[in-house]
Amino acid sequence: MSRPIVVDSVAGLRAQIRDWRREGLSVAMVPTMGALHDGHISLVRIALERADRCVVSIFVNPTQFAPTEDLDKYPRQLAHDLDRLAQAGAHLAFTPDVSEMYRAGFATKISVGGPSSGLESDFRPTFFDGVATVVAKLFLQASPDQAIFGEKDYQQLCVVRQLCRDLDLPVEIIGAPTVRDAHGLAMSSRNAYLTATELEIARQLNAILRRTAAALVAGADESSATGEASQALLSAGFNIVNYVAARESLTLGPWRRNHDGRLLAAAWLGKTRLIDNVEIPRA
Repeated sequence: MSRPIVVDSVAGLRAQIRDWRREGLSVAMVPTMGALHDGHISLVRIALERADRCVVSIFVNPTQFAPTEDLDKYPRQLAHDLDRLAQAGAHLAFTPDVSEMYRAGFATKISVGGPSSGLESDFRPTFFDGVATVVAKLFLQASPDQAIFGEKDYQQLCVVRQLCRDLDLPVEIIGAPTVRDAHGLAMSSRNAYLTATELEIARQLNAILRRTAAALVAGADESSATGEASQALLSAGFNIVNYVAARESLTLGPWRRNHDGRLLAAAWLGKTRLIDNVEIPRA
């Protein structure tokens, strides 16, 4: 088991990738904020299948957190993350600090319209500007051929695809299926915040979404079905439901029956906010 190369500067990252390019090697990237779990490792495995070299970035990006959010509490466990990357076979870990990513005087941000509208943006209005800006920087720093993102953060995946299309960034974006525990709960770094009782409640989220998607396919009224799903989440023990919404798969525009769709949800459980989504297949 060989440990990945660890670099914490843009210059070091570019130098290593330049060496690989001279050897004719392809590069795939997995952007993360660390606290790696099985979902992240599944992305690394996909990257290793698709490219000669896998780069994993570990950076808790402050620009995607609002002042009221959990930036300071977000789990940071670099030694553990590097052990997991070694076991998975990743070749390089890029671990910059905030001053390396956002140098003194930094004054630029990228805003992506289209799929960023609504849903998460209604509750985290600065989130996607922060995501788009840091992802664009990572792609410019690493110049990967491909980048792997999980479908658990489905709206984020759509925003990153829009970013690359609009700015002609030469990176192929690969969406990877959500990794779940045996009860259907999507893997997330924030699951570590849940108590044992909350964990049992959280595991009902995906089941409620799957039942709702099936009802929509069977012809249920969209407004009624999503409203019933919200009530089911509250009855299960969630404190607040931010949204349960059906959207078109590619654009995240309004869902149309007999078109590929996604049912997306966000809800609070105690002090933890969980998101998930499921496919709405064509009838």
